[in-house]
Amino acid sequence: MPMQQQFNATSSHPQLPLRLVIVGHVDHGKSTLIGRLLADTHSLLEGKLDAVKKYCEQRGKPFEYAFLLDALEEEQEQGVTIDTTQIPFRTKKRNYIIIDAPGHKEFLKNMVSGAASADVALLLIDAEEGIREQSRRHGYILSLLGIRELIVIVNKMDLVGFSEERFLRIEKEYRSFLMEIDLRSRTFIPVSAKMGDNVAEISDRMKWYRGKTVLEALDTFHNAESHDDHSLRFPVQDVYKFDERRIIAGRIESGMLRKGDPIYFWPTGETSKVKTIERWASRKDGTKAVAGESVGVTIEDPLFIERGMLITHKENRPHVGTVFNASIFWMGQKPLKVGGTYRLKLTTQELDCEIFTINRVIDAVTLEEYSEKSEVKKNDVAEITVKTKRPIAFDLVKKIPETGRFVLLDGYDVSGGGIITGGEQTSGRFYQKRTLKSRFVSPARSFVTPEEREEKLQQRGAVIWFTGLPGSGKTTLARALERRLFDEGSLVYLLEGETIRFGLSSDLGFSEKERREQTRRLAEVANLFKRAGIVTIVTSVSPFKEDREFARRMIGPDRFVEIYADSPLEACKKRNPHGIYTKAERGEIKGVTGIDSPYEPPESPDITLKTGEIALDEMLETILGKLMPKIVIR
Repeated sequence: MPMQQQFNATSSHPQLPLRLVIVGHVDHGKSTLIGRLLADTHSLLEGKLDAVKKYCEQRGKPFEYAFLLDALEEEQEQGVTIDTTQIPFRTKKRNYIIIDAPGHKEFLKNMVSGAASADVALLLIDAEEGIREQSRRHGYILSLLGIRELIVIVNKMDLVGFSEERFLRIEKEYRSFLMEIDLRSRTFIPVSAKMGDNVAEISDRMKWYRGKTVLEALDTFHNAESHDDHSLRFPVQDVYKFDERRIIAGRIESGMLRKGDPIYFWPTGETSKVKTIERWASRKDGTKAVAGESVGVTIEDPLFIERGMLITHKENRPHVGTVFNASIFWMGQKPLKVGGTYRLKLTTQELDCEIFTINRVIDAVTLEEYSEKSEVKKNDVAEITVKTKRPIAFDLVKKIPETGRFVLLDGYDVSGGGIITGGEQTSGRFYQKRTLKSRFVSPARSFVTPEEREEKLQQRGAVIWFTGLPGSGKTTLARALERRLFDEGSLVYLLEGETIRFGLSSDLGFSEKERREQTRRLAEVANLFKRAGIVTIVTSVSPFKEDREFARRMIGPDRFVEIYADSPLEACKKRNPHGIYTKAERGEIKGVTGIDSPYEPPESPDITLKTGEIALDEMLETILGKLMPKIVIR
């Protein structure tokens, strides 16, 4: 029976196949190992082995198991596999799908796309050449892609005389490297793929080895988990019109969809119900569709649906926003830079994005962290913050990998592959210029919810953010507002930017970078107070619009009030707080906002107050009218 028919027809392997990615430096023997696996498990197409042997004989070249994979004569002549391929094979225990990821640096983009859908990995190291730069990079990429366990194959043991000492030296060195990147190898296996040693059967030439063969080790992994029970994720591929029907087509990445299900379309949040489930030339059940299926659906409402939208159920919604944290492996010829604009592809969503910050840059070979964080060079790893031009729907990779992975294009070239590690609704650390000293910490959750706190206090937490030039009157107004709210029974706290600089921000100066960090710290603290149910008043020049928008997104627009204290510069100079304007004009100090440092007024603040033209009590009434609906529990 041909391999593909045999693979689909078997009834003794009802579970999903285990998806296996095989990676390694070029010429470390991936293709030879794959060919040997196919031959030794009798998973080849009928007559394939004899045909390849005959082909080699006609060309006057010795037969190699690697040739079983080379579908094109050009690839055989080059001696290198240049595409990611997927090949099924089977053991007595289960079915497998091999994802062969090429090893050249230039082909790393293929490896990212290939490894992204793998459950487990085989990583090959040449026993004679030892650990190469590419071996370390491949390990780091597998770690970034969420693969936590792998088998390391030390291949070509015949070239080192099947030396136990050589094998143990490689195992010790590479196992130490894997521990540093939080990646665990289930086992190290000494192999000669060319001669078949320890692939399907234990080798007589390495009697010192007491472990499993490659096939036995693979069979120890758990069965691939069905994604049918996961949260529904159905990216829209396209919308087709047939007769009077509009069919929304795509591939279900996870979860299950049923006829009659209420569904949501993200990032817009529109909702409808599934009217029908459509398939092409299929007799399958028309009442449901499961993960892995490409289907079409019609809905009950005449909504405008387009490619890139993400369909989910009401429960377990995705993140929707414009900012997320990510880990990325950069492969571009030009460095990735802060402020650079790139094309982002995530499932069927495609849009422009900007690199907001580079938080950490790591050499994927040495694991050295660079002090310079303005760019990421080719073959380096980085932790970054990405800002998209419009809202997108996504998940954290640890929750739903299929909607937590993305690629970046620089021009028309795929230049980076990454995973989403934090979103607006979970992290809030998008302006982080430093990194945690320990990678082994995670946020702790209180047993008391924000809702319980608010019910106890009989008020909702909120943040009133005063911005304006120095001397615009924002502090005077904020102090009056704090007294008024406190006297009326609210739990309120005034968080002044200047006061923070004597403690939490005593290490900061007034460069643009430090001003941005000051705003981030104020936003983080205000957000904690808000979660505690406190009405928090922030006074801060916070000169950059982008920083204030960051605060709004993190705190939540329904709990955030931005107040612009609008006062002309000349009026501010007359008030001259701390004499800073006078000192600036004398040249005694630099970096004074409004003089030699820019201020970006809000484009659409919640409230604009002409502080030199309106009475204090009138301004307070204006603020309370906007604020009270946000904080009062009715």
